[in-house]
Amino acid sequence: MNNQKKEEIVKHTLFIFSTTASLLLILIIVFLFNEAGRLFTEISILDFLLGTEWNPGKGLYGAFPFMFFSLIVTAGALLIAIPLGVSCAIFLAEIAPSWARDITRPVIELLAGIPSIIYGLFGLVIIVRFVKITLELATGETLLVGSIILAIMILPIIISISQDSIESVPGSFKKGSLAMGATEWQTLRKIIIPAALPGIFAGVILGVGRAIGETMAVVLVLGNSENLPHLVKQLLGEQAAGNVIQIINQIPEIMLKPGEALTSAILLEMGPAEVGGIHYSALFAMGVLLFIITFILSVSSNIILSKSQINLK
Repeated sequence: MNNQKKEEIVKHTLFIFSTTASLLLILIIVFLFNEAGRLFTEISILDFLLGTEWNPGKGLYGAFPFMFFSLIVTAGALLIAIPLGVSCAIFLAEIAPSWARDITRPVIELLAGIPSIIYGLFGLVIIVRFVKITLELATGETLLVGSIILAIMILPIIISISQDSIESVPGSFKKGSLAMGATEWQTLRKIIIPAALPGIFAGVILGVGRAIGETMAVVLVLGNSENLPHLVKQLLGEQAAGNVIQIINQIPEIMLKPGEALTSAILLEMGPAEVGGIHYSALFAMGVLLFIITFILSVSSNIILSKSQINLK
């Protein structure tokens, strides 16, 4: 068999594999949307997205509490992970000696490969107890602990992509800046980081996607209470223009309460839900919501990364 025939076989085999993967993805999407569609024959999309009560026994399927808790936990994780991750990436790419990079990079990749259930158990046994005792709370299973665990889980993503982005900045940028009399710190702050910023931002977006879609770890540490804090529910029921500001001011208090994310609700309620029923369909609707969010984040990060690579050439 000559090389040309071998190349044709490999070409057709790869085509079959890629086509099969694409068809499977399409079938999954169709199944997901089909199962979720039955819910909206009973309630409107707005009632589902903005409703504050989730009680399948009474026919109430408001997903806003789960979205609110997912948003708060993810935002808290980003507040922790972005400064640490970007700082670590800058250190590894521009400051650390080669031996430190050779040791640190495999460790970061190892962190990315640890199963999420291990992170959840670590949070449940160590961090939950620490927060409960230190802050003198009734329970340590809070949104704060969820944010800490998610921050640890998304750190490898942010560090790896940010480091790659910083290292991809052409060396001529740095040499030109130093030749003009700028210091190392000025070059780093005003030349290298701004040039690598789109790639760093893409890494953050991918981290957000990982945080929003995480299930096992958050189930173990959030406390799994779908009830919105009374303050938030009260403010949502009012029409005052300052509602959002008041909620933001109360976020430190809210972070010390239990919650339940979208992924937690799907996992915990899928078993008891009657197959084909409205409750079952509502859980699939939350899955569709997660799919749309992660799809948008993934596409956005890929676009930003591709544009970043083009601009650096």
